[in-house]
Order: sequence, then structure tokens, then C-alpha cells
Amino acid sequence: MEFRTDRLFIRPFRSTDLQDVFDIYKDDDTCRYLLHDRWTFEDRQEKFNKKVKNSSLSKETMLSLAVVHETKVIGDLSVWYTDMKDTVEIGYSFSSEISGRGYATEAVGNLVKKLFDEFHVHRIQAQLDARNTSSQKLCERIGMRKEAHFIKNYWNKEEWTDSIIYGMLLSDLKES
Repeated sequence: MEFRTDRLFIRPFRSTDLQDVFDIYKDDDTCRYLLHDRWTFEDRQEKFNKKVKNSSLSKETMLSLAVVHETKVIGDLSVWYTDMKDTVEIGYSFSSEISGRGYATEAVGNLVKKLFDEFHVHRIQAQLDARNTSSQKLCERIGMRKEAHFIKNYWNKEEWTDSIIYGMLLSDLKES
């Protein structure tokens, strides 16, 4: 899957994207609410290779996409099928350098449209750390609704954390 938006090119990762992706994931603030720690110089190639391998979405494989602005990768989108029929979960990370410019909203909003239109999914959901207010706002901007808030249900990075589930159906998709 690859597509263009007004300002972005969204495509599978390429081997030449390693440094841009490392720049995203070496940042402690970017990784604060993710399930993994920041990338190190020593493990970056191994972790990046997994993203390159995730080049198509199927019931068995996750899709990882680079969000490119001009010539630089500024974000990472992930999509995978859940155990529920025709339901996918999305995840995303963006460079802290581009915060506040609407790129994440543009990329994720267009991704959900593609998932409904081309993959004919029934439902899209996102599960996030409840402290990640930026991610909550992004979900709401693209038309997702908050469906659940679980209290201290997830053990991550040596602490119990709350998680929030956002979801949407095609009928929830906001007109742009």
C-alpha cells in the first residue's frame, strides 16, 4: 500500500530510511508511551529490519508504513488484524520535530480512509497509554471515539499503566 496526501507520501519502508527512523525512535520523549524503549545505535538495524519486512497487510502479517514529507521520513504507521473478524488496530509514531503541524492527523486520517475503502475493514481501533494526551487528541480529530478506559491494566516499563481504547466504524468517519 502506498498513497499520497496533500503534503505527504505514505509507503512501505526502504533500506535507505534507517537513519530517519532511528532519529524518531532514539528519542526518549517519543518512546515514553510506547511498548518499547528508545532504540540504541546497537539495536537500530535489527529493529528497523522488522519494519522493512512488514510491507503488506494480511491476516498473518502487520503492515508498517513510512510517512514521508519532502524527502524525510517523519512518521511510522502500523496496521494489523486483530482476532475479531474484519477488525484492525493501528499504531503510529512521529518525529517530535514536526509536532503541531498537522502531519500526524493528515497521515492517520488518510490511512483510516484507505483501510475502509481498500481493505473493507469493519472496525478500526487504537489502544494507547492513557497518559498520552496527544495520541488521544489525534484519535478524536480523525473521528474515533473513546470506548474504554482501563485502570492500571497494563504492565509496561516497570509500572502499571492505564490504557484507553479508541474505535471507529466507517459510519464514524468524518468528512474532510
